[in-house]
Amino acid sequence: MTKLRILGRFTSINVRKVLWACDEMGIAYDREDWGLPLRDPSVPEFLALNPNAQVPVIVDDGFVLWESNAILRYLGDRERSDLWPADRQERARVDQWLTWQASELGPSWTYAVQNMLRHNPAYGNADEVEKSLGRWTKAMRILEGHLAAAGGFVANGRFSLADIVLGVSIHRWMMLRFEKPQLPAIESYYTAMQARKAGAVVLGAATP
Repeated sequence: MTKLRILGRFTSINVRKVLWACDEMGIAYDREDWGLPLRDPSVPEFLALNPNAQVPVIVDDGFVLWESNAILRYLGDRERSDLWPADRQERARVDQWLTWQASELGPSWTYAVQNMLRHNPAYGNADEVEKSLGRWTKAMRILEGHLAAAGGFVANGRFSLADIVLGVSIHRWMMLRFEKPQLPAIESYYTAMQARKAGAVVLGAATP
């Protein structure tokens, strides 16, 4: 079998999800830089793989897949990894948090991140930035309450794909400078994720 290809720039939070998962599962891969400003994905070569012109994309022995959380599920299933449990209910718990990260947590920060991190002039409304920070904080308080009750991991009492997607999300929260509430369970969890060998690679100061 040919080595897995991962198309996407390292600075992409969604690409780093996939890299972290591969490293945890011992999957060998070649990463190819795609995504602005390194390499424009809006070209026919890339659009033939993902018409959304978004990273990451994987090519697994000719099989093409995009959407980072779908990629994580696929690789976890391919490897029969405990990061994507075989038990139906345990897997559902992991999937619940994968879905929450994509549908609730990630969208909450979009406006603020575009303004504060990307410096995108299309997101210059200060009131909307504050609303985005408010939504983000509300979501993080939900996560804080869950982690405080659950202990060291997001689902099933052990490390899983859910910890990967929430680990990179918490990293973004930690890296952006704005007034935040004290969230001790999240802070402890974040330290533990940074202490993992594969986590340390993707949770650095250069990749907010």
